Amino acid sequence: MDTTRIELLQSMPVFGAIGEDTLQFLLEQARPRVVRAGAFFFRENDPAGSMFVLEAGRVAVVKNWRGRDHVVHRLAAGDCFGEMALMDLFPRSASVRAETDCHAIELAAADLLRLFERDAEQFALIQMNIGREVCRRLRATDELLFRTRMGEIPLEREQLFRAA
Repeated sequence: MDTTRIELLQSMPVFGAIGEDTLQFLLEQARPRVVRAGAFFFRENDPAGSMFVLEAGRVAVVKNWRGRDHVVHRLAAGDCFGEMALMDLFPRSASVRAETDCHAIELAAADLLRLFERDAEQFALIQMNIGREVCRRLRATDELLFRTRMGEIPLEREQLFRAA
């Protein structure tokens, strides 16, 4: 049993209340990924079908705007990314670039399908947890947009010129 990885997963909201045996099953399906500093886990608009749990390292979540990359968020060991792919099956909404050498666990949609076939209740709980995490991020984004619109957070210079 991979105790360290199971403890890492148990500390994450996406895997909250998931049994040890289920986490072990998922880890047996998962693939380890090593991504060197400066390389991408994936790029915006790539086909999506997996999520990543960052075991070591730091990454930047990057959106391209008018030909320039902009960091919208940074993540570190213990964070996950790409989980929207397991819910909506749309292309990637952002790029994720390694800022340092990274070690991650990749879980594919097919891995969750195997879990569904084994234990539908644990599968449903993970899906609900992912939904909650996506909703938390949406709430934070809504708040940021609202505060920006109300003038509490200054607009970037290029936004000021566009509005004129």
